[in-house]
Amino acid sequence: MKTKAIVINSVKYQDKALIVKCLTFSDGLKSYFVRDAFSSSKKNSKKSAYFQPFTMLEIEANHRNKNSLDYFINVKPLVYASIPSDIIKSSFALFLSEVLSAVLKDEGKNEDLFLFLETVLLWLDENPVNMNFHLVFLLETAKFLGFYPSASEGCFFDMSEGVFTNSESKNCISEQESLLFRQLLKQKINASNNPFSNTQRKLLLEIVLDYYSRHIENFKRPKSLEVLKEVFT
Repeated sequence: MKTKAIVINSVKYQDKALIVKCLTFSDGLKSYFVRDAFSSSKKNSKKSAYFQPFTMLEIEANHRNKNSLDYFINVKPLVYASIPSDIIKSSFALFLSEVLSAVLKDEGKNEDLFLFLETVLLWLDENPVNMNFHLVFLLETAKFLGFYPSASEGCFFDMSEGVFTNSESKNCISEQESLLFRQLLKQKINASNNPFSNTQRKLLLEIVLDYYSRHIENFKRPKSLEVLKEVFT
């Protein structure tokens, strides 16, 4: 079967192999065993560079049942123009792919999520850096995970219920934080304006990650979060 795929993560196995998790257009999440990913052989077309976070691929593979590792027959990567060489864009890719690796489940085909990822990654590659990209990305992804915040009326955002309310509770963020979060909800991923300071952006990221932790069981903070924070200092 031939299909498009987006690398979510890859884990080194022994000395020369990789286990690569991809979101495919045809079958949703699939994991592949790449035997000679680090081989220097000229005959080997499956290079480890193909399997960096959020690399877009055209693949041919035989997909079996959910619990087995599959193998690539052919792999052709899309060569990005700027993501690998731009420190901010590549940091976004590393961080966001780590979040997706933690939250995506093997629930079969999800064309809408795949098309969303494909569209926003191509936009990121082809356009100047939007410093709020990762924040809007995480909120937009929440739509596909089933817990996108409701832009209801109210002064306080209830993190557990995902709604704004006028009744403050222990699950609510402060009124000032809620106002900032409401402003984020109005942002588009391709927006050219930048309404937030670095301090506000860091606060919003903490709020969004906390929101994910309330709605994703056993959600772990990404290890690459510290790398992303360094980008904004």
